[in-house]
Amino acid sequence: MKHAIRRLSSAGLFALVLTGAAWAADEPLTADVVQTHLNYVWTLVAAFLVFFMQAGFAMVEAGFTRAKNVCNILMKNFMDFGMGALAFFFVGFGLMFGLSNGWIGTSGFMLRDFAVDGDPWVYAFFMFQVVFAATAATIVSGAVAERMKFSGYLVFSALMTAIVYPVFGSWAWGSLYKGGGWLEGLGFIDFAGSTVVHSVGGWAALAGAIVVGPRIGKYKNGKPQAIPGHSIPLAALGVLILFFGWFGFNPGSTTAGDTSIALIAVTTALAGAAGLVSTIYYTWVRFGKPDVGMTLNGCLAGLVGITAGCANVSPLSAIVIGLVAGVLVTESVVLFDKVGVDDPVGAVSVHGVCGAWGTLAAGLFNSAGFSWSVVGVQVLGIAVAFVWAFGSSFVLFRILKAVMGVRLSAEEELTGCDLSEHGLSAYPEFLFPTVIGSAGSGPNDGSEARLGAAGKLASSEV
Repeated sequence: MKHAIRRLSSAGLFALVLTGAAWAADEPLTADVVQTHLNYVWTLVAAFLVFFMQAGFAMVEAGFTRAKNVCNILMKNFMDFGMGALAFFFVGFGLMFGLSNGWIGTSGFMLRDFAVDGDPWVYAFFMFQVVFAATAATIVSGAVAERMKFSGYLVFSALMTAIVYPVFGSWAWGSLYKGGGWLEGLGFIDFAGSTVVHSVGGWAALAGAIVVGPRIGKYKNGKPQAIPGHSIPLAALGVLILFFGWFGFNPGSTTAGDTSIALIAVTTALAGAAGLVSTIYYTWVRFGKPDVGMTLNGCLAGLVGITAGCANVSPLSAIVIGLVAGVLVTESVVLFDKVGVDDPVGAVSVHGVCGAWGTLAAGLFNSAGFSWSVVGVQVLGIAVAFVWAFGSSFVLFRILKAVMGVRLSAEEELTGCDLSEHGLSAYPEFLFPTVIGSAGSGPNDGSEARLGAAGKLASSEV
């Protein structure tokens, strides 16, 4: 009783406002009622923060791509939520959280069978989960930026949120009914989704980048060439938005407004800060200068790395996790560039690789004590996620390639996705035509390829 009174007191006037509906219905005012209402409010506020991360992803990807492709990447980010929310409502949520047959959910599609006795919690829970699904989908857009057909991407985005993400999610996070996923049953630790959301999205992005192929001009005589994005300020703004949204992503995964969110917020902040600092100094030593773009990704790498263990590692361990993630993402970006995987925004490295590191770290730095069996389960989950997400996505991309095509023509790619796919430019006042075949092209064109058909136009940016 003393604990209940303390909880009610800490809620204060805000809690009294929350319980207005209970009073109106003549429901007794108790600590449990206050806590229930607070859980709803906290979960929905966290969901709204995660939804705002969609703007962060859009800004990061827009900044890291060339000016002639900005409208296209923005449209993809908008449609990740548009297509994703509908696909998750009709199919994905049931597959992920419905009554499980051991592998996938078999009920709860369109939220049916969940709202038992009119319990509205399913609506709050759905809102929190649908923004997670959209996050997993939007990771892919950056890796295939500047050369994938918009139509093909829309189909994959819907399939990602309807099938690829929910199936693994059902294994790791389980059902809203009795029991849970088989990985969860083994003790798999992924509190907020280093693997479930980030690695699944990252491995799907890897499959897309491989099937779609590198951008024109990315490789010259087999060596990767830098293709700078058009706006570091936009990318930096996006990272700050994502960092802010992560305080909904991780602490919100409690789905309860209680004291546990404090530690989670601290570990999240420290890991992000450590990833940021680690990348600044590592790139300073590695490349001779502190790399701005890599540092932005280093901050995100630290945040991705802590997402699995944010609730079960210490603040000091969170710093170590972030420091390692900053180094890991740098070397990963360099490696994928060398082996021919063109990832304009570093999505595979940030989300796939650092998501795997974070999941492993949740076992290595477990506050409950080190256990080889726990680490073994973590490794199993990492491997299963890769096999499922990369394998299923690779098959889906190959089918899309065979059925409708996934790659823009050379002319469309050189012109830019904005004009060729949408008929407009994000920066029309800076757009001027360049006749193909004439000397020179815009400084951000990133390609020496020419179409060889005089009179055709390609866009270049000043």
